[in-house]
Amino acid sequence: MTGPRRPDRRPPVRVPRPGLTPPRVRRQLSTRPLWGVVVVVLLLGVVLAGRLGQLQLSQHEELAAQAAEVSTRTVHTPALRGRILAADGTPLVVNAPTSVVTVDPELLLEEPEQVRGLLAGVAEVLGVSADDLFGRTRLCGTADAPPAPACFSGSPYEPVPVAFGVDPVRALAVLERPEDFPGVGVRTVPVRDYPAPQGVNLAHVLGYLGRPTQEEVDRPGGGVGPQDLLGRAGLEAVYDEALRGSPGATTVTVDPRGLVTGRRGSTDPQPGADLRTSLDVGIQAATEQALLDAVRAARRAGAPAPSGAAVVLRPDDGAVVAATSFPTYDPGIWTSGVGQREYDRLLDPERGQPLVSRLVAQTFPPASTFKVVTLPAALQTGIDPEGEYPCPGAVSIAGQRFTNYESEEHGELDLPGILAVSCDTSFYRWAYDAWRDQGGVGQASDDGDRFLAVARGFGLGRPTGVDLPAEVAGHLPSRAWKRDYWEATREASCERAGTGYPEVEDEERREFLEQLARENCVDGWQWRPGDAVNFSIGQGDVATTPLQVATVYAAIANGGRLWAPRVGAALERPDGTVVEEVQPVDQGRVALDDTTLDLVREGLAEVMTEGTAAGAFAGWPHEDLPLAGKTGSAEVFGADWATSWFASYGPTTDPEHVVVVLVEQAGLGADVAAPAARAIWEAIREGR
Repeated sequence: MTGPRRPDRRPPVRVPRPGLTPPRVRRQLSTRPLWGVVVVVLLLGVVLAGRLGQLQLSQHEELAAQAAEVSTRTVHTPALRGRILAADGTPLVVNAPTSVVTVDPELLLEEPEQVRGLLAGVAEVLGVSADDLFGRTRLCGTADAPPAPACFSGSPYEPVPVAFGVDPVRALAVLERPEDFPGVGVRTVPVRDYPAPQGVNLAHVLGYLGRPTQEEVDRPGGGVGPQDLLGRAGLEAVYDEALRGSPGATTVTVDPRGLVTGRRGSTDPQPGADLRTSLDVGIQAATEQALLDAVRAARRAGAPAPSGAAVVLRPDDGAVVAATSFPTYDPGIWTSGVGQREYDRLLDPERGQPLVSRLVAQTFPPASTFKVVTLPAALQTGIDPEGEYPCPGAVSIAGQRFTNYESEEHGELDLPGILAVSCDTSFYRWAYDAWRDQGGVGQASDDGDRFLAVARGFGLGRPTGVDLPAEVAGHLPSRAWKRDYWEATREASCERAGTGYPEVEDEERREFLEQLARENCVDGWQWRPGDAVNFSIGQGDVATTPLQVATVYAAIANGGRLWAPRVGAALERPDGTVVEEVQPVDQGRVALDDTTLDLVREGLAEVMTEGTAAGAFAGWPHEDLPLAGKTGSAEVFGADWATSWFASYGPTTDPEHVVVVLVEQAGLGADVAAPAARAIWEAIREGR
């Protein structure tokens, strides 16, 4: 029997279908982009390798130093400063140990009020001002810092000094309470000390020290560390580099906060040289006392006498033997850290500005001491050196009356006699005649003005070149200067010509000012007869320093040679070995012939025996020590008292010293300055 039929199991036949896309074609990829990448990578590798080699080979030391700076700092150790000595070696400035209270610099990172509270406790124990202590922790130049020198400009890696010259007993009381005064220490440091032999002061000559500014510390090659003290005035400033020596250096490591963590190494400081000066202690003491006595005498007479100066020079080389300025101050205040209030007092006009040296930093009309300049000028205009000239009590110049002192008349006098009695009216006439001959108001040029030329020839109108800082040039008025001044002030003069001076109570002075304003508004540039005659007697706008007058008289004494005054004589080692001599500076000759110099000298000698200084030098041993000199009484606009001058030299046979004294608004030269000069000459005579 057959079963059902099974289906056929043969595999199905696949029928190919037409393709819808073209067949894939295999292509070989390009290697050029890959090689480009390889080349770039290789080039970068070469550059990096070259730079690495450069850093490791050629810049290794520089980079190592820069890396070290990140974690190290250099702290400078000041050298022991050189002394300042008198001519005979007597110490004038030395170094002495003193106790200084300090605070750690990390304490200053605390809140200001916390620092102020700590310092208030310290101040109470020390018996000083808390504000002064706090001020010395404030970085100079910051918003809350007091002005220098009452602020801090030292190193942030060393203890900050806040109190100087501390009583050792009080300092010990601070050290015994570390729990109350954390971070407060006491150390002994050398500071400037002033032995004051024979009581001499010399504050304006010696000067003082101060901390450097950040600019001075950062100056390349300056060799100044933050803890150094630099000369800020007087000889300390001029000879600072030699006196200061070379500081030592200590390299310390610091952490990221800037706090010291270790020490790497150090070099020792090299002490500075001593400065020997030309100052004579005995004459200096006498000069200071004579000036002080003159001021006191003038004040007893009712004069204000706010300031003064005196100087003694050697005419053969310009060496300064003595120099003083009034008012003065204690030079030791700087070593104890002068506070802001004290510093303000030193500059206070109400107290006479004792920080200002009247010897070199302030000018005054030289009055009749200037006639040793204008008499030679008059001779150069053609007056007869052998002639005699009238000395009336008054003369009329361009309709204006000019008088002698108290309109005194002296009759006919020769040139030495005119100088001896200080006859103003003769000088007025000579100056007026020269002014007319030159062209009067129509002459706009200073060429040919012998009065101005001779004054410039004596070195006036420019600094003397003395080795003391802050010297001013003085002033010689001229046609050129007057035109410049007029152009600068014309608008104000014209305004005053209209409004007047209603605020001036004195009627005579008010009328004078109003007339002057009207003249200056219209033709104030003109060099008028009044300008010429005032110039001839050292009044008007003529202004000199006492030291400038001394150099003029030194030139008269030595035959016409101009020397720059100098106080320093030599730099020496502590054992006295001379390192360097301070050489005199020859500034040329005054173009005066022997006849002129002889006439001037003869007149100055007569001043002492027959002229205006005869009373002050009555009884003087003229045969043993013959002197020559000139009084001066400078009128001060708006003041009731003249500024008193006396300039002199001696002995006339072989001049060894020049003595000049000035007392501002004190009276006549014969009454105030001349007696003071005599006291100085007495000391010189005793020391011969």
